[in-house]
Amino acid sequence: MFVFKAAVVGAGTMGGQIAQTIAAAGVPVVLQDIDEALVQAGIAEARGVSEGQLAKLVERGKLTSEQARELLEEIVGRIHGTTAYEGFGEVDFVIEAVPEKMEVKQQVFAQLDAATPSHAILASNTSSLSITEIGDATLRPEKVVGFHYFYPASIMPLIEIVEGLETSAETVGAAVTFAQAIRKQPITCAEVPGFVVNRILNSGVSEVWRKQEELGLSIKRIDEGVGAAGVVPAGPYQLINLLGLDTVLHVAEHLADSYGGERFYVPKGMQKLVSEGKLGAKTGGDGFYDPAGQPNIAGEAEPDTAELVELMSLKTLCEACLVLEEGVASHRDIDFGLMAGAGLDPRRGLLPPFMRADSEGLDSILERLENAHERYGERFAPPTILRRLVAQGRLGQKRGQGFYAYPQPDAEQPAELVKLETRGEGVAIAWLAHGQMNSVSPQVVFDLEKVWRKVGDAGVRALVIASSNPFLFSAGADIKEFTTMDESSGAELLDTAHALFKELGSGRVATIAAVNGLAFGGGCELAMACDVRIAARTALFGQPEIKLGIIPGFGGTQRLPRLVGVSKALEMNMIGDPILAEEAFELGLANRVVDDHELLDTALAWARKLAGQAPLAIEQIKRVSAAGDLDAGVEDEKRGFAAVFTSADAREGIAAFLAKRAPHFRGS
Repeated sequence: MFVFKAAVVGAGTMGGQIAQTIAAAGVPVVLQDIDEALVQAGIAEARGVSEGQLAKLVERGKLTSEQARELLEEIVGRIHGTTAYEGFGEVDFVIEAVPEKMEVKQQVFAQLDAATPSHAILASNTSSLSITEIGDATLRPEKVVGFHYFYPASIMPLIEIVEGLETSAETVGAAVTFAQAIRKQPITCAEVPGFVVNRILNSGVSEVWRKQEELGLSIKRIDEGVGAAGVVPAGPYQLINLLGLDTVLHVAEHLADSYGGERFYVPKGMQKLVSEGKLGAKTGGDGFYDPAGQPNIAGEAEPDTAELVELMSLKTLCEACLVLEEGVASHRDIDFGLMAGAGLDPRRGLLPPFMRADSEGLDSILERLENAHERYGERFAPPTILRRLVAQGRLGQKRGQGFYAYPQPDAEQPAELVKLETRGEGVAIAWLAHGQMNSVSPQVVFDLEKVWRKVGDAGVRALVIASSNPFLFSAGADIKEFTTMDESSGAELLDTAHALFKELGSGRVATIAAVNGLAFGGGCELAMACDVRIAARTALFGQPEIKLGIIPGFGGTQRLPRLVGVSKALEMNMIGDPILAEEAFELGLANRVVDDHELLDTALAWARKLAGQAPLAIEQIKRVSAAGDLDAGVEDEKRGFAAVFTSADAREGIAAFLAKRAPHFRGS
């Protein structure tokens, strides 16, 4: 499904910012509320956010003041305000952002069901309410989905895409694609109270709330100590002051009602402040602290910061494990959600729960949890998944496997950006290790070739190609590096890549791609060159080159039709939108889809099986199985790629991608 026009219902601060994120991505949006003054306030919020963002670009020299003014008017000009449902008959995607009351949301969704075309997706920004119940108010529950922004929506990159009981896979896929189109980072999850991020965060911070009220601790000292401990981006009371006490209290009470007050503590002090209208930054800064910065919560006792950090960290991990065990979300999406939605950024030394546990050692974590369980009760009972991993000897980074798999490269390496790890029994792993996006740069191609030659010389019979980045396989070609190449070096790169990719799919060494997260562009083409593709449940496959005004350059026009059929391959290559792992499996692009934490195990099992087969027979089966003349197709693709890569459209597409703006193609 394509989104040419969107709508937002509810023009409060959040609604105005949501509309801004859509308009800034080049999509026209209708902003609706019941009162004209509210609508205008929402548009003013969108304008203010845009002014701030553009001013920063001017400061960095990315834009001139005149360009910023023009862009501001373009963005705000895409937002149309209304107090009715004017224009909703043309929208493709609606986001509801009205107050968190089920009866209000159901009333709005019933109205939207009547006012929008039947193909439109109806999404709710709810932070905790049931998507299924909201969808019950419509005649299209399969097209109702959660689309949960985090405050402030203009800044926070995360969107939780919540699947109700009736939500279709097509709707989830369209929501993921739309989130990426508006430059947000989506995770998907099942429908449970609190979803993922709020549930886990509240579980951890409730231990701080509990201790504060039990012992009369100073919230100022708590914020100072916990905020400086390197486990959260800010002190818990300071952070809630920014988010809004009423918003946090609503979620806390909902979670306590859903899971029990022992597991989710609701602080009486916060209830009192909310009843007095002291909500934090949204009420002039009067919340946990008064406008002068003095605490509004009684308590002078000195906190034991180490104890608070330990309780909060252990409880956070416990809840994260429960979310994983319940099948609500993958361990990858849980950690990624807390990174993008709660600021637990490893680049700042702040680790999300599973990465932190792997870093500290799962055996150590288990011992600490057993002690906490004995001292504090059932809410610290060690989760089953943790006991299982420890029993299997998967203790985290020190063993190469915990919640995540970690490269254990050989002492001598043939390359820099691809690491070789031999596992015995004729099996090896080539770990892609090129930074945050694991992009396919010229050096990655040449390094992969070096590793491939080493594998051939070492008698390896099956090679797994995996990512050392736990959150993605490869986001595609390194556009910046490709634009610096001249015609000669570009031709050499294409020839090397095509020759290598052909060998991956035709030699006697069996090749298995272990695809986690994004496999876009060159990353998808690398996976397609392998004999087998094992996909994590959160994997996404896509060929987005068309959005840059170019075409696939590493065999995507030839291998993709052989795997998914000509019609679907044309669609993927001409549209550029990604597909989810389950669809990839149904189409034949993925051989298996497995839970994220089982990805490497499954890939290695395939490798062991294939390594035990007759190498000559493997080679001949691979060579004769592909229909059609791949070499001729690749030559056609190389000529086509060269023709479009030097075009004005390609220059415009790449420039727009690097500038994070929509391209304007002219067919030249």
